[in-house]
Amino acid sequence: MEELRESSIHHTALKFSEDVKQMKIYNNLYKTVQKLACSPEVCKDDMKNTLELAMKKHGLETEIRNIVFHLIRTSIKSDVKFSMQATDPLNYLRRAGVQWERRVRKSLNTMSAELKTTLQGQVRNQQEKEELQAKWAELSNFQVDLSNYRPVYAPKDLLEVLISLKGPASQKHDDDGVIPRWEFSHISLPVRNLQELRTVFSELLRNEMTVTDWSVTCERILTTRHAPLCQQILKKGLTPTQLRGKIWSIVLGSELEEHHREYWDQLKTTVLSTDSIVDKLVFKDVQLTATNDDQYFVFEDVIYQVMLCFSRDSEIADMIKTDWLNTSKLKQYETPPNNIVPFHGICMFASPFCYLFDSPIALYYTFRAFYVRYCHRLTTINTHNQGIVSLCLLFEKLLQTHEPILWSHFRELQIQPIRVVFKWLMRAFSGHLHPQELLILWDLILGYDSLEILSLLAIIILSFRKESLMQVSTIESIEAVLADLSSIKVLPLVQLALSRD
Repeated sequence: MEELRESSIHHTALKFSEDVKQMKIYNNLYKTVQKLACSPEVCKDDMKNTLELAMKKHGLETEIRNIVFHLIRTSIKSDVKFSMQATDPLNYLRRAGVQWERRVRKSLNTMSAELKTTLQGQVRNQQEKEELQAKWAELSNFQVDLSNYRPVYAPKDLLEVLISLKGPASQKHDDDGVIPRWEFSHISLPVRNLQELRTVFSELLRNEMTVTDWSVTCERILTTRHAPLCQQILKKGLTPTQLRGKIWSIVLGSELEEHHREYWDQLKTTVLSTDSIVDKLVFKDVQLTATNDDQYFVFEDVIYQVMLCFSRDSEIADMIKTDWLNTSKLKQYETPPNNIVPFHGICMFASPFCYLFDSPIALYYTFRAFYVRYCHRLTTINTHNQGIVSLCLLFEKLLQTHEPILWSHFRELQIQPIRVVFKWLMRAFSGHLHPQELLILWDLILGYDSLEILSLLAIIILSFRKESLMQVSTIESIEAVLADLSSIKVLPLVQLALSRD
């Protein structure tokens, strides 16, 4: 057994070594180690030990540890391997994912054909290119005719598809009415109960330090630049505001390198030189959401820059590797370079990062890393335990178990509870919570590497406003009760949710 274990570790190390060699950072890292090996700090008679000490002194050991940390995180896949076998109990869910992706791609292609444009873009004329370049820092002044453009889809469209999902269990019980069609309980995805969530988020129930002590501790940990330690900081939900951007970039592995700046310039050049239908959809989305939000309208110009470059970023398509995206049914439709069909509200995933970074480049790469790791699972139908389907199922089970009176109230009114919270879940509460509270929530997502906190917060908000909800009887009135979340304090509410019986 020991030999097998050592062999397994050896093969894993070899795999990671090959993965590191494929990274853009590898050449610079290798050259730095070479220079260090030739320096007086390294003794040729004791190469191994002196080189290790020199690497620690110059921060290279931490850098390599962080690289391995991020490789391990990205290599662990909680999603079940793609299968279309009839015996697979989640086959219908994966098929629904393919059908949904096909539907939104077809809609985008149809819109493109109607407007006689191309998804891959057409060369801008010189005048337009020069105007766009001159107004790059103030894109809100760049005039674009958006009268014929509309969002490809909105959260409510995805919700309708999710509600209509019918697996083997729901079909079996439809006739006897045991399981209402609008519930998610027939979906056989594993979700945690409150006791298990309490174990996962246990750090939130322990506050031994004062804010002053914690701030000093955070600064000390930040100087180490060690990603796992920085991730631990975020678990408290007490991240010092001035340190948050740096901590997030370390945890997400998005610290700026020279190759990042070079690639940003390439993306910017592509935006300036080619005109795509996605550009119009980006402008439309920003104007419908961030521009109309009191907390984000001041960042309009930066959001335009980030989202336009995001739409051209083909690296994202490689980062989000989903087996079913390669099916023949999907390949017949064109997609933007990043393989993401823009939807109503997508820019709200980027908007909160404007509070963390002055540089649009630093903002872009941290936002991109956050989107790739978390947000894309909220906008597709998938079987991942952090995906939107699992979060809906978790919300439903928690509500039914811990708020039975409220659950019964919704049932009596024939109103699906998920309808009133789905927009919160799909946008990870962006645009709904006050930015400072939203950043605390996203601290917790990063700290625990879990989106389950979204369902937990949704439940406790309903509990918090239970008295008002019990007095209304229409979906419009319920939405009115829950419309304003500006007074919501994330940390105490989540702690309250976890400490309930």
